[in-house]
Amino acid sequence: MNEDVVNMEIRKFLKKVGITSQREIEKALQEADAAGKLQGGAPLKATMTLEVAGLALSHTIDGEIAFE
Repeated sequence: MNEDVVNMEIRKFLKKVGITSQREIEKALQEADAAGKLQGGAPLKATMTLEVAGLALSHTIDGEIAFE
């Protein structure tokens, strides 16, 4: 296994995940704001689950997204 290649491939995947996720969250926030569904500026709970079937990997990250 070439660790440099693996590292680059993982970074490309994570960059794609990060950019796509940010766009989807921003879009959902804008739609919720336009529909009057955002209340009081309380942070939104968020969960991200990473799964890699070939490795039997499942990793979940919990956090919050604050907005004004």
